[in-house]
Amino acid sequence: MIFDENAKMIREVARKFAQAELAPGAAERDSTMRFPLKELKQLGELGLLGIVVPEKLGGVGATYTALTAAVEEVSRADASIGVVMSTHHSLACMPIVNHGTPEQQARYLPKLLSGEIIGAIAITETQAGSNAADIRTRAERKGDNYVLTGRKQLITGGAFAGLAVLLATTNPDAGPRGITCFLVPTDAPGFSVGKVEEKLGINSSGTAELVLDGVELGADHVLGKPGEGYKIILAALARSRLGIAAQAVGIAQAALDHATAYAKERTSFGKPIIEHQAVGFRLASMATEIEAARQLTFHAAALLDAGKPFQKESSMAKLFAGEMAERVCSQGIQVLGGYGYLKDYPLERLYRDARICQIYEGTGDIQRMVIARMLAA
Repeated sequence: MIFDENAKMIREVARKFAQAELAPGAAERDSTMRFPLKELKQLGELGLLGIVVPEKLGGVGATYTALTAAVEEVSRADASIGVVMSTHHSLACMPIVNHGTPEQQARYLPKLLSGEIIGAIAITETQAGSNAADIRTRAERKGDNYVLTGRKQLITGGAFAGLAVLLATTNPDAGPRGITCFLVPTDAPGFSVGKVEEKLGINSSGTAELVLDGVELGADHVLGKPGEGYKIILAALARSRLGIAAQAVGIAQAALDHATAYAKERTSFGKPIIEHQAVGFRLASMATEIEAARQLTFHAAALLDAGKPFQKESSMAKLFAGEMAERVCSQGIQVLGGYGYLKDYPLERLYRDARICQIYEGTGDIQRMVIARMLAA
């Protein structure tokens, strides 16, 4: 992938900040589940929370290629922050950019872009995971307002988000066409954070249950038109899958970085272990898989930037990169041997972080289904 000058600059800003400010504290945030609100605010101050938001709305006005590069660099340092950065962009900011009224854009975008508040996407429910159309959260009309009742599960950033872009059904008999998208401030009466989940990895991303107990909102909190919520979010998910692919590439690159550095320093039988063919070949295979995933991801981003169909390539990138990251991190642990299994070294955290990339924002099986349908069309 050849970057334009703007994308190069954004990638370099993200890389320098991530390595200097995010990487040193990643293990501590992982072990304590500390929410990275300070770090996210710093990303906002650098303009890294509004990379693809148009300049006229206060953003940087750059490409999805630039955003993808930045998410990779941030995830290389801390995958928890990388996923929040990605969902904040693609699933909170951009739906408001693409479907929000001027009033909604003026109300929310300045705070989202600065990092004053973080946006979360609230789709998943107990029974509505891969089948996102099976939404049970209700939004009932009450005069000019809506009253929202229900629960959302496994919401990235839900523990600390200031705004939830949330799907609720306004017409249960209409199926997907009865689902409406709402902009829900998390300080609204009746809104609360339920259980904050303890997870295998990405432990500081604030994954939480959201509870809506009679949250009353005006019609000005509807994003787009009533009944268009499912369509709005499906389009946003196609873009956001690039962020998860980039996250997976960043995690895998960090694993390769650490494994290579260790292999150059660790000696066995009188020479650095990287000079042993078994280790050198393992690292070579890791590097090749990472580059294949990276190029697939940036190809999809380039198609999106060019205004061409990209959904199939986005699903391919997410599928391949997610599975690649687990393989590469496993091989990285193998390079370190017993040390790779210890929490004193970063490989075990990277391995745990990598596993989720095959699950959220569309499992590997869902991506295969999307790709197969497009092949059959």
